[in-house]
Amino acid sequence: MTTVFNAASLLREDLKGLLPYQAPYYPSVLKLDANENPYPFPKEVLEEVYRATASAGFSRYPDPMAVKLRESLAGYTGVTPENIMVGNGSDELILDLMLTFGTGAKFVVASPSFVMYGIQGLIASSERLDVPRQSDFHLDVVAMRKAAAEPGVKMVIICTPNNPTGTASPQQELEAILANTGALVVVDEAYGEFGGESCVSILDRYPNLIILKTFSKAFGLAGLRVGYLLAGAPIINELLRVKQPFNLNAFSQVAARVVMENLAPFRERIGTILKERDRLFSELSAIPGVATFPTEANFILFRTDLPAAQVYQGLLERGVLVRSVDSPSLSRCLRVSVGTSRENTAFLACMREILA
Repeated sequence: MTTVFNAASLLREDLKGLLPYQAPYYPSVLKLDANENPYPFPKEVLEEVYRATASAGFSRYPDPMAVKLRESLAGYTGVTPENIMVGNGSDELILDLMLTFGTGAKFVVASPSFVMYGIQGLIASSERLDVPRQSDFHLDVVAMRKAAAEPGVKMVIICTPNNPTGTASPQQELEAILANTGALVVVDEAYGEFGGESCVSILDRYPNLIILKTFSKAFGLAGLRVGYLLAGAPIINELLRVKQPFNLNAFSQVAARVVMENLAPFRERIGTILKERDRLFSELSAIPGVATFPTEANFILFRTDLPAAQVYQGLLERGVLVRSVDSPSLSRCLRVSVGTSRENTAFLACMREILA
């Protein structure tokens, strides 16, 4: 008897509605869609990375606990290495959190926010509860506290500055949630180097606090996938149950450590990005038919009088790639990353042409 194999028939029922995450790739456009650092990696730092990796021993597995990198991160963050866990990008750490604490449970998200929270939650068979942000995209603290107290909620996720809105949450608002729930509160500070108030200073006061950080934005290592989280040792001990044994490769560990030892050029570029952000915000706001939203990140959320798909396609045809975030809560909205001065000027010119 011949059996016809059908992979789709074996798929988990709850995954059948999940579309694979797709990041558009166009090799010959201005890439202003992913909030990366737009400047070339500093040459002198890259040369040091190559020198440091010459003796890394690529024929052997990497250090599973990334001890040297965690020591460097301890110096940068001010917390002990025991309170740090590294991952293959923040995406892996979010999935580890979901698999460890969220499977079969509920998690709360202040929405709209980063799409990977929902995707990783679904993969881990967690139930997502959305708490809409206020009209200015700030937290609805009362609603967040109420949702965090619901039966079955084990995790609350807040991105600050928030992707895609750029809104930062004051520390006192986060503390109001932390102090009134027995659930984990995950504060994603992926864009923290560009603005907002960090929760690192209160990490030792709240045993349920977890802070996510990344090298992909301010530090120009998006291609090497390096993320890390800060949390109390009891939380990290539980996460180690599901962490992949050699999750961060040797090259990425060395490169991230070298970055931590050479912060000056990155801090200079962060300053340049912030200056360009202010210019981009001012000039984009002045274009008729465009409304911009205040931001403390390295990107700007804006709404246009035209449909978002029309603006997105018009920019793409002119060689500029941005991110469409059009949805019921973000009607006719797009997000543009802050690029170099030349890239920002080109984007603005295209916008004026499309909206004319």
